[in-house]
Amino acid sequence: MHVDSNSASIAVSPLPMSSFLQIDPQDNLAVALTPLEAGAQVDTDRGSLTIRESIPAKQKFALSALSPGDRVTMYGVTVGAAMSDIPQGGLIHTGNLQHAADDFSLDDSKSFEWSAPDVSTWQETTFDGYHRSDGKVGTANHWLVIPMVFCETRNVNAIRTAFERSLGYERTTHYQQFADRLVGAYQGGTPSSEMAAISLEESAPSSDRQVFPNVDGIQFLTHSLGCGGTRDDAKALCGLLAGYITHPNVAGATVLSLGCENAQLELLEEAIEARSPHHDRPVLKFTQQKFPDEKTLLETAIRETFLGLIEANQVERAPASLEHLCVGVECGGSDGFSGISANPTVGEMSDLLVGIGGSVILSEFPELCGVEQELVDRCVSKEVAGRFVELTRAYAARAKAVGSDFSQNPSPGNIRDGLITDAIKSAGAAKKGGTSPIVDALDYPEIVRKPGLSLLCTPGGDVESTTAMAGAHANLMVFTTGLGTPTGNPVCPVLKVSTNTELAQRLPDLIDFDTGGIIRGEITPKKLAPSLLAELIEIASGKKRTRAQILGQNDFQPWKRGVSL
Repeated sequence: MHVDSNSASIAVSPLPMSSFLQIDPQDNLAVALTPLEAGAQVDTDRGSLTIRESIPAKQKFALSALSPGDRVTMYGVTVGAAMSDIPQGGLIHTGNLQHAADDFSLDDSKSFEWSAPDVSTWQETTFDGYHRSDGKVGTANHWLVIPMVFCETRNVNAIRTAFERSLGYERTTHYQQFADRLVGAYQGGTPSSEMAAISLEESAPSSDRQVFPNVDGIQFLTHSLGCGGTRDDAKALCGLLAGYITHPNVAGATVLSLGCENAQLELLEEAIEARSPHHDRPVLKFTQQKFPDEKTLLETAIRETFLGLIEANQVERAPASLEHLCVGVECGGSDGFSGISANPTVGEMSDLLVGIGGSVILSEFPELCGVEQELVDRCVSKEVAGRFVELTRAYAARAKAVGSDFSQNPSPGNIRDGLITDAIKSAGAAKKGGTSPIVDALDYPEIVRKPGLSLLCTPGGDVESTTAMAGAHANLMVFTTGLGTPTGNPVCPVLKVSTNTELAQRLPDLIDFDTGGIIRGEITPKKLAPSLLAELIEIASGKKRTRAQILGQNDFQPWKRGVSL
């Protein structure tokens, strides 16, 4: 990567060090690391150029003049096509650049050799996890309450009301106390002008009041599926739920069925058997239509779940090697710095973990658009490459069949912050997967089968993707963001990484790890990655909690296999 050092004398509007970045020597776009004023002179590998208009930080500008139809490149790949004449030093925006990406093929596959990082310092490192009889190790210990169909949501919520506060897992008690104070003031005749000064008082951390200290949480996986869709919808839902029930971070589950839904308990049992043939953790199943009334159903479910929690609380953490870590990598609320700071840092961490013998999941297939050939080249076999090609082409075809395509993936927030096309977003997003060989290509809702880097077919939507990666048995997740997001997961700790320090300082309750020093030129992704891995090990051992865990951010959204980008 080439970073402008501005070491040469600049006569007009001199710029500070590291004011822009040209990622690949062949790129004809560069990204502004700091705001660039119109008229400023910058020195590049191609000579001096004049900035034609103000370029905000994170936005791109042309390194050479472009004509309509010209191929536009970043990260060494095609990220768009010029729609109009763009002068050298001109700002790139949606009015002059449209999505375009390089094609890919199994026939064009190139040879690939991986230079694995030195992981000798990590070989004896362990984390304290929950060992399961199938050989997997959890980074947490949860109990699940799951409805097979949306008809059971009310009953699941009744169990939530019965348990969350009484067991010490409720995360929003202080908000209720705040509302109670406002109600009391109103009923006591306090004027509105005085009520406006009443403030929120934090309550004690719920972990101080937990009845079962070795059970990290009781999680309620409510959803809107289970009936009314296609039989494939029901099968996919059962596969996802089975992935959660057999997850190494799960001690047991309570499952509520109505009885007549498409997502039958038999489908769930088959999916559990396929993922864990000798599954021995408790799965308590209750079918409402077999009970005389709701009261009897809930009384039975609550009592048996409580007894199951007593058993789950007997499990304790013990040392495990790092090869038992399976990290899902995600980006959301991405910005123009995501592919420069946070994502490459996560990629370097991914390479370290793969080198140690652990597993990494790279998902979000719409956000791999334009870098597919590189991924094909990295597959360990033609079979793996062929399955990836089949999955991504089928996904793209479904989108086109309903008048959409991957180009519609970037959100308005992405675009405002410099991710003008899906190919620009994708080229940066793929950096999270590092550079290691790809050992498997998985379809939703399959689980990870091999150590190393696996590709998992999911949408780019944050919660659908994180839900799927946890269902695939990621026992940790790293989530990069440039704009901020509170996303978490019910069973898998999610560590949030900011692309810029301004975000980390502005939203400290959401961010766990800051990579803004890379933008300032203070550190590189390679040097920062070991710190990120060390942080993950602390979280895997239960010694630290992520911001999402502290907030009780337990997002769960199954992918209904239509078109979701």
